Amino acid sequence: MSWIYLLLAGLLEIGWAVGLKYTEGFTRFWPSAFTLASIAASIALLGLAARELPLGTAYAVWSGIGAVGTVALGIVLFGEPATAIRLACVGLIVAGILGLKLFA
Repeated sequence: MSWIYLLLAGLLEIGWAVGLKYTEGFTRFWPSAFTLASIAASIALLGLAARELPLGTAYAVWSGIGAVGTVALGIVLFGEPATAIRLACVGLIVAGILGLKLFA
């Protein structure tokens, strides 16, 4: 169950990271409310996952899911560059997440 909590926490991290763009400096109510709720839920789920998983593993996987998802949505939603080197670096993050899942 801890890995499910961690996956959900990572997905919520993507939500709040992307949500930051839509808050326009926390001047828009609904995007700000969504972002703050996502932050709280993400941290809560990370805490639940860390009860059974090693903290370093949980935090690294959580931040990795957030980083990869945020880069992907940045490319799709905001037209950020999808250069080969950028995608290769994202691939290294994915490899790290998989390595921690399989071997930690």
